[in-house]
Amino acid sequence: MIRIETEQGWTLVEHPEHARLAGGVAAHWGNGEFPPPAPRNDILVAVMRHDDAWAARDSLPFITRQGRPSAFSKELVGAYSAFEEIDLADYLAVRGRAAEAVAADNAFAAVVISLHTVDLLTTHADLSRLSPADRELHGRFIEGQHRRQAEMVSALSASPAYAGFSSPESLRRAFEFLQACDSLSLIVCSRFPRPLALRHAHPRRDGSRAEILCTPLGDDTYRLSPWPLDRDEVEYKLPCRHVPGREFATLEEFREAYAAVPLSTLLVRLVR
Repeated sequence: MIRIETEQGWTLVEHPEHARLAGGVAAHWGNGEFPPPAPRNDILVAVMRHDDAWAARDSLPFITRQGRPSAFSKELVGAYSAFEEIDLADYLAVRGRAAEAVAADNAFAAVVISLHTVDLLTTHADLSRLSPADRELHGRFIEGQHRRQAEMVSALSASPAYAGFSSPESLRRAFEFLQACDSLSLIVCSRFPRPLALRHAHPRRDGSRAEILCTPLGDDTYRLSPWPLDRDEVEYKLPCRHVPGREFATLEEFREAYAAVPLSTLLVRLVR
């Protein structure tokens, strides 16, 4: 779940919908200045489905000890030290299913998703507050992800369909592309209030690399500069729920409130 605090309560976006927004951006990536990702179809699967594993948990959402929706928020954009206010074992269980949710259908996408998972839990995670037991749990999880990546990369290397795309360089570029689209969608879904660069610098057609800045303009409208998409404006209807109330006394109270409100949408606009 991703949350936006409002005057009435919370706007809540489920993780798979956030990933579909990221996938919608990915589908439009590429113009005279920026090339599309390659292999395009496989990378679009990775971006679109990188949070499929959250569907079951988000269908029965939780609350924090303070009675707020347990969710990713603008405070966590670019920093994952709080592990989205979820028990670490539960969090790792969901993250562990992320790659496996697509592995049978698309091993390339699964490797890219696993690379994303490991990065979130290492490069951008503050482990200083974890207990010794949780540190051990975390270490075993990362080792398991590395082993699974090696298995899938070995299978890809033996496939003629992925000749030239299973190298560390190609997988790194695909991983960076997923993270760019993911970071853009998180900015939008949490209404991050300040300009922020998308994750990583991205290749232009001339071989140079560019940092892409996302600037909020208000009314769920954002400017990207330089512009990497194939049209001058892209709109996306983001499914969400507007739940009244700031804090909830019990989990049951929150779940009843969540289930009672109809599905709504936010009209998101990306402009040049």
